[in-house]
Amino acid sequence: MAAIVATVLLLVLGIHTGRACANLVTGGGLTLPSRETLFTSVPRVIGGDAGAGLTGTAAHLAGPTALRVCVAVVEALVLALTVWAATVVLGRWGPGRIHGTATREEAERLLGRSRLRKVAAVVRPDLFGKGR
Repeated sequence: MAAIVATVLLLVLGIHTGRACANLVTGGGLTLPSRETLFTSVPRVIGGDAGAGLTGTAAHLAGPTALRVCVAVVEALVLALTVWAATVVLGRWGPGRIHGTATREEAERLLGRSRLRKVAAVVRPDLFGKGR
């Protein structure tokens, strides 16, 4: 449930970040909504209103096309990063992870060259035995 809530929050913040980028590019300055209008202004922002939920709006707000393009770009980045993070987390701690696999350091300590050189007389007594 926490992952779903975090993903929804990231998507909402991505919409407002896209709007802020669109307004910044068009000369409206860095525009951020108040906490009270963070969720309620999302439908109007998606509808193309760059001033939705802002207090003291600037004179040069982004148009609907620029707003939608910037929001789409930011949302694509947010979704890509969310999918990447979910893949990494599920690979590390998820149900499909490989149980009991040694780390790289453990494998080197047990099976690496330094270990083989140390026990060479036992592994190959014909080549590294005491009689040689």
